Amino acid sequence: MNDFWDHQFSQPGYRYGQQPNAFLAEQAHRLPAGSRVLVPGDGEGRNSVWLAGQGHRVTAIDQSRVGLDKAEALAAQRGVALRTRQADLALWAPEAGEWDAVVLTYVHLPPVLRATAHQRLWQGLRPGGWFLLEAFSPAQLGRPSGGPPDLAMLYSLAQLHEDLTPVGGAQAEQHVAWEGRVHLDEGPGHQGEAEVVRLLLRKAV
Repeated sequence: MNDFWDHQFSQPGYRYGQQPNAFLAEQAHRLPAGSRVLVPGDGEGRNSVWLAGQGHRVTAIDQSRVGLDKAEALAAQRGVALRTRQADLALWAPEAGEWDAVVLTYVHLPPVLRATAHQRLWQGLRPGGWFLLEAFSPAQLGRPSGGPPDLAMLYSLAQLHEDLTPVGGAQAEQHVAWEGRVHLDEGPGHQGEAEVVRLLLRKAV
C-alpha cells in the first residue's frame, strides 16, 4: 500500500489540492486557540498545513514518506510549523488523552482495521477534545468523484457509531452525524458530486 500512495503523491501537483476539506473549514471554529491537533492519513498535508496556519500545533501522520515530504514543503512555503510522522494506523496509536482534536478526512481503512484504529484515535483525545471525520459512504460506490472501489471500505454512520460506542458511549457528545451528497473540488482526486458521511463528536469533559 505504501508503494501505491508513494506513486500517487509522486505525481506533479497535489492530488487532493492544497485547500482544506470543506467540512473541516466549516467546523474548525470550535477548536480553542493553539489546540494540539492530530491529522492521520493527511497525505500531502492540505488539512494539517491549513490548521497550522490557523495557529494550532499540528502533527500529520501518513504511511507515505513522499506525501509527508510534500506536506513539509507546503508548510515551508506558507511559513508555518508542522510536525510529521511516518506511521501505519494498523500499528501506531497516540498516547491516551494527548490531543485536543483528531481530524480524519477520507481515511478509508479495511474492516479488519477500521474499528480498532478509530477507537485508538478516540482514546488519544483529551476530555473536551473533538473527533471530526468525513469519508465516502456506501452510496459513493461506482461514482467517478473519488473513493475506494470496494464497498467494504466505504463508511456508514451506523458503522462509525458502532466503532466508537465501546470507547465513546455516554462520553461522546454528538454535534454532527450526517450522510448525504456534496460537491467536491479537492484537486484531481476528488471532483464532482459525491456521497459522504460526516461525523463530529466531542469527548465529554
